Amino acid sequence: MLTDIQRDRMVASQVEARGVTDPLVLKAMRAVPREAFVPAALACLAYEDGALAIGHGRTMSPPYVVAVMAAAADVAPGARVLEIGTGSGYGAAVLSRIAAEVCTVERVGALADQARRRLAALGYDNIHVVHGDGSLGCPEHARYDAIVVTVGGPRVPKTLLHQIAVGGRLVMPIGSPGGERLVRVVRTEEHEYEYTDLEQVVRVPLAGTECWSPDGAVLASTM
Repeated sequence: MLTDIQRDRMVASQVEARGVTDPLVLKAMRAVPREAFVPAALACLAYEDGALAIGHGRTMSPPYVVAVMAAAADVAPGARVLEIGTGSGYGAAVLSRIAAEVCTVERVGALADQARRRLAALGYDNIHVVHGDGSLGCPEHARYDAIVVTVGGPRVPKTLLHQIAVGGRLVMPIGSPGGERLVRVVRTEEHEYEYTDLEQVVRVPLAGTECWSPDGAVLASTM
């Protein structure tokens, strides 16, 4: 099928050629039909190198961003993963092809509902979509082996740090809007965290109790 060829080309040219070599991530990217997660009018652009609008002021991340975050989080078979910023559900679908269980949190109710229905229809039965404040994570299912935050914030919310398992990883863009750096946080001990600066990215701000307010201001609880 044409889409299979397009998917293979996308992974080879946009992901692998740019340095993402994790075989589990590459296999997952080749397995998930990206065209099923975009509006029908944009299906012809599903495998282009760029973000795609999905409504409600949100976009689907470019393929490379999805891949590099999954690889940086070092998601392994059997892992329990938390994703913040469900959007279309595509990123959660990719993570679910590696992990045993994915919990994904979306602030916009309509997007959460759409993603839940889409993922169920496509047979992704190890993904739980939660409508809520992503900056607070999903404490009822903590702790997680990996947390992937697809939206940016001024810093990593403390609540999310507490939900990482010891030895687990969190990946998130942090900094001012439009100038974020992708960072990886490893919880090395119960009260010890190791930060690594990875690369520059531009992401939609994470609005919530422990992050940005909807108008872009830093909330007091993050100071």
